[in-house]
Amino acid sequence: MSYPQASYFANNEDDTAKLAKDLAAAVFSQLPADAVIYLNGDLGAGKTTFSRFFIQALGHSGSVKSPTYTLVEPYELESVNIYHFDLYRLADPEELEFMGIRDYFGGGAIALVEWSEKGAEYLASPDLVISINITLSGRQFQIEAKSTQGAALLQQCKCV
Repeated sequence: MSYPQASYFANNEDDTAKLAKDLAAAVFSQLPADAVIYLNGDLGAGKTTFSRFFIQALGHSGSVKSPTYTLVEPYELESVNIYHFDLYRLADPEELEFMGIRDYFGGGAIALVEWSEKGAEYLASPDLVISINITLSGRQFQIEAKSTQGAALLQQCKCV
């Protein structure tokens, strides 16, 4: 089955914030359905920046830390639980099984997964895959729906 794709160009951090907020609004409109979003891109592409704006748009008022050393940072909000993963330092995908990775997916939670390619078969399938590429003048976001829910999220997102 073929799902929709979209492209978005961010000239600056404010543009990234707009994309993250609009996508968060689309996710919020579908709660309590869970969502799995993979974030791909080179070091410094803006995966954590996007995650910070997305998590704050869903109601988190504190800082958003990169979970590079802890692998996962949970955010238990009033309306939804968000789990922000950064698998960059993951030595072996099997470590995810030992940490109980499957418990983080489902149940109405949102999972943001940076460096998903390092998680292999231990991760839940994504609803959306966001690939961020650095250009001379900003960031190019390619957003691909990978499920029926992902397609619905993409259609509701106002900025794509």
